[in-house]
Amino acid sequence: QIGTFLVLGFSVTALFILSVLWGDQWKTVRLSFQITAPYLHIGAITLMVLLSWPVALHAIRADKKVVQVIIVGPYLAILLFLFLIPLGMYSPCIREMGTLGPKPALIGHRGAPMLAPENTEMSFQKTIEHGGDGLETDVTISYDGVPFLMHDSTLRRTTNIKEVYPNVSAQNAALFSWDTLQELNAGTWFLKDKPFSYMGSLSRAEQEQAMNQSIYTLSAFLRLAESQNKLVIFDLYRPPEKHPYRNSWINRTLEVILNESGIRPHLVLWLENDMRSFVQSVAPGFQQTVGSKAPVEDLLMDNIVKLNLAYTEMSSEDIRKYAEANITTNLYVVNEPWLFSLAWCSGAHSVTTDAVHTLKNLSQPLFLM
Repeated sequence: QIGTFLVLGFSVTALFILSVLWGDQWKTVRLSFQITAPYLHIGAITLMVLLSWPVALHAIRADKKVVQVIIVGPYLAILLFLFLIPLGMYSPCIREMGTLGPKPALIGHRGAPMLAPENTEMSFQKTIEHGGDGLETDVTISYDGVPFLMHDSTLRRTTNIKEVYPNVSAQNAALFSWDTLQELNAGTWFLKDKPFSYMGSLSRAEQEQAMNQSIYTLSAFLRLAESQNKLVIFDLYRPPEKHPYRNSWINRTLEVILNESGIRPHLVLWLENDMRSFVQSVAPGFQQTVGSKAPVEDLLMDNIVKLNLAYTEMSSEDIRKYAEANITTNLYVVNEPWLFSLAWCSGAHSVTTDAVHTLKNLSQPLFLM
C-alpha cells in the first residue's frame, strides 16, 4: 500500500510539474490531435478488425460463459467507444470540396533565420527571395535616437560585442550610440552557433555574406520592404530608464516611418498599444493590429483590422467570427508543415514563420480529407 501511494503521489506530482512547465507543449499536442485524430481513429478501427478473429476464436473455445464475457465484453466496449468517437471529433481539415480558404500569407520571422542571421539585411532578402509576403522584426532605439533591429535586450547573442567591448557586453542594447553599434558584426555568430538544428545549407558565397552582416536600421528595413511591396510588422521596445528617448520612443519611430523611410502606410501593421489613438491620428493609413483576443465590438471601436496571436490560441471558430467583421488573423511562430496545414484549414489569413522557404512549397494542407 505504501508503494502504491508513493507511485500515485509521484505520478500526480510529475503530471502537475509537466503541465506547468510544458503548458505550451501540451497545447501543441492538443492541436496536433485536430490533425491526427481521424487517422488515429481509422487506425484503431483497423486494429480492432484484425483482432476480431483471435478474440472470437478464444471466446468460442472458452468453456465458461464468464470467461467468454470477460473476453468479448471489453472488445465490444472498445468498439462502441470507437463508434461514438466521431460524435465528439473535430478536425478543420475534414471539409467538403471547395470550402478550403486561400493559403495563408507568409511573414518572415526576423527574416529567414534558418538561412541567414536574424534581423539582418541578408535575412530579409532571403525571405523576399523565397516568396515571403511580409517581414517581421523587433525595433529598439539607440542612445542617440536611431531605431535599429534587435530582438534581445543585450547584444551578446547576435553580435561580437563580447570581443569588441567585453566590459560592457551585458549593457542594454539601447544604451549604445549608433556609431558604436555600426562597428559590430551581426553575422559570424550564425555560422558558429547554428541556431536551428535543421538549418538550410549555405553556399560558400552565402557563408561569406552571412559573416559580413551588420546591425540593420529600421529606416533601411522599411525602404527594403517598400521596394518589394512587403507588409511589415514589428515589436517596438521602449528604451530603459534614463534613456534620452524613453518618453518619445513612439514619436521617434513614427518620424522614421513617415518621414525617412518612404514606405506606404498601408504596408505597416502597427502592433504597439501605447499611444494608439495618437498613432491613428498621425498615420491613419496604418493597419492597426493587436496581440490579444477581444470582443469584436471593442476591436472595431479601436479600428483594429488584424489580430496577431500565438498559434496556441488557434481557433477556427474565433478566426471565422473575426473574419466576418473584416478582422484578419495572423498566427506566430508557425514552422512545421503540419501546424501550418492546421492554420490553413482553420482559416488563418497569415502566419509568421522561420521557415518561409519550406512552407512556400506546400500546395495544399497536409492531412486534408
